[in-house]
Amino acid sequence: MFPGLCELTHLEVLDVRDTYLGGALPSCLSNLTSLRSLHLSSNKFFGDIALSPLNKLTSLQYLSLSDNHFRIPFSLQPFFNHSKLKQIYVENNEFYRDTNVESLEPTFQLSTLLLSGCGDCGAIPKFLYSQHDLEYLDLSHLNLTGEFPIWLLENNTRLKTLSLVNNSLSGPIELPAHSHMSLEDLDISKNFLDGHIPMEIGASLPSLLELNISENSLTGSIPPSIGDMELLQSLDLSHNNLSGGIPEKLTMGCSSLISLILSNNNLQGQIFSEKFSLFHLEGLQLNGNHFSGSIPKSLSNCPYLFSIDFSNNNLSGRIPSWMGNMSSLQEIIMSNNGLEGPIPIDFCRVQFLLILDLSNNNISGSLPSCFSPRYIIHVHLSKNRLEGSLTTQFCKSSSLVTLDLSDNQLSGNILDCINMLGELSYLILKNNNLEGKIPFRLCKLQKLSLIDLSQNHLSGRIPSCLNLTTDELYNDDNNRIASAPGAGVIFSLLFRDTLSIGEPVHFTTKNMAYSYKGRLLTYMSGIDLSCNKLIGEIPYEIGHLSKIHVLNLSHNFLAGGIPSTFSTLKQIESLDLSYNNLSGKIPPELVELYFLSTFSVAYNNLSGKTPARIRQFATFDGSCYQGNPLLCGEPMKSCSTSPPPMIQEGPTQGREDDGFIDMGVFYVSFIVSYIMVLITIAAVLYINPYWRQAWFYYTEMCFISSYYFIVDHLSKSRSNALKNVAIL
Repeated sequence: MFPGLCELTHLEVLDVRDTYLGGALPSCLSNLTSLRSLHLSSNKFFGDIALSPLNKLTSLQYLSLSDNHFRIPFSLQPFFNHSKLKQIYVENNEFYRDTNVESLEPTFQLSTLLLSGCGDCGAIPKFLYSQHDLEYLDLSHLNLTGEFPIWLLENNTRLKTLSLVNNSLSGPIELPAHSHMSLEDLDISKNFLDGHIPMEIGASLPSLLELNISENSLTGSIPPSIGDMELLQSLDLSHNNLSGGIPEKLTMGCSSLISLILSNNNLQGQIFSEKFSLFHLEGLQLNGNHFSGSIPKSLSNCPYLFSIDFSNNNLSGRIPSWMGNMSSLQEIIMSNNGLEGPIPIDFCRVQFLLILDLSNNNISGSLPSCFSPRYIIHVHLSKNRLEGSLTTQFCKSSSLVTLDLSDNQLSGNILDCINMLGELSYLILKNNNLEGKIPFRLCKLQKLSLIDLSQNHLSGRIPSCLNLTTDELYNDDNNRIASAPGAGVIFSLLFRDTLSIGEPVHFTTKNMAYSYKGRLLTYMSGIDLSCNKLIGEIPYEIGHLSKIHVLNLSHNFLAGGIPSTFSTLKQIESLDLSYNNLSGKIPPELVELYFLSTFSVAYNNLSGKTPARIRQFATFDGSCYQGNPLLCGEPMKSCSTSPPPMIQEGPTQGREDDGFIDMGVFYVSFIVSYIMVLITIAAVLYINPYWRQAWFYYTEMCFISSYYFIVDHLSKSRSNALKNVAIL
């Protein structure tokens, strides 16, 4: 392709971006001396630009080399003689420091320079000191050192965008001596800047549309002068050490504000005062602070509010019913507060809700039966005081991925319409008062990855048809959120990163409770049915769930043997079958489980020899096998040829050893035997008339004899009493 193009010596524009081309640039490109615009971005080209034919294309005005594998000197010295060059796009390549940089100034005056990428480039390149026409400058992700380059603002009065994200800049933030009227976007997040935010920042940068100073080490309060930025649409001061409250001048002056992110600071007090003009607000993230009081009613005047995150604060009071009237709400996160009272029935009207997280509060009452948002994806209501049963809730929520109702007081059966939740991946209902059987309808859910039904009162058998998967759900989740009604603007502007993180799911594995979220959660798969009243044998089909990491069936009444199919659980890390009535031998094939780090079959009726002390099983001590008197072999007692002792019932949860005779069984058998004797006597008397007549005669004689016996003794007692009275 290039050999033919190289003959077009009068060519002025060459655009081959996104064409999957690769290799080194051919030297004949130097023949295109009339070339003004060159687009090579998003390909697989490589080579050192300092040695490339691009050095001779001095007529270039526009150069785009982005998203390739070029090696580019950070000084851009190969282009110093390109006097007509105005725009350079070289982000996402490999940058290196020049070892012999000549003390020359470039002949070009750039308007656009996008130099971001991945590298360790030291100080900001010196050639930028001579630039005065810059409008767009991006030097992100280069590990740049030094102080905040205030001279870039002072030298380039037409600068509109300055991005210095993810570097190692330190020291305080400085402002130009005179107001910079052109700057619209300033992003200096993810650095080591410290000190206070300058109090006069609003007057110095009055034209800002976006200001991001997050993930630094800033202290002090939020300057009220930010309220002078009347055009400001996005403000992110998160992940600093800011204190104080939200200035009233900010909530009144920034009337164009769309997103406000102040999370993970030390802010306190009421969230907003009564004076409030942020009517265009779409995203509000105040999580990880010390805000107190109730949820401000002023938010009811925000008709476009898309997302609120008040988690990890000290909020109190009830969840306001007016939130049900905010039809645009799609994300409500208020976990880890002191909110109380019931979930308002008005929430049933928030039809476009995607994420609801009210976990770890004091919310009581029952879930509204009408609560079944059509598009909801994640529900986190754990660690509250919810009660009542699950009936019709969530039955229309066909997009639901996460349902976490753990650590509440819910009762009744598992949701009847559970089979209608075709996207459900994480079902966490542990530590409630649920009863009944595990529904076979769970088997129809083809995307289940985590099931935790532990610490309930479930009974019956384990469904043999349970199926778990670890398919990649991460990208699907983001796609559903991005394509939800009304999610377009704010998703692309603000929450493209935060929504992908997701809310954590708590799951117990290896005897420890862990939190899983984001991409890590998509790789987690497990079943926890412990601490219930399950009976019957362990289905051998569970051994076919070869990708699960956790299986906990402990503290039940399961019987039978350990399925040999468990040897195919090649990814399992934690296997707990303790405190049951399991019998038979431990399958020796379990030693092939190379990732197993937690194992227990304690307190069962297992017999035979323990698995060989090799691989992972060499790390398990006697506590993993105790309570099985017929087991032998390391790390238990050594196996011998002596007669086996009497089988002893393995202790299980809630059982006590009452001695040799089980008194409960004795009483039941005695009563049943007594009733059987009475029924037998009645049947014989009914069949044989002679015996029946003799029985009634004998009974009558007993009654008569008893009667006269009592009368005689009573008469004698009365006579003796009268004699004693007469003598007295």
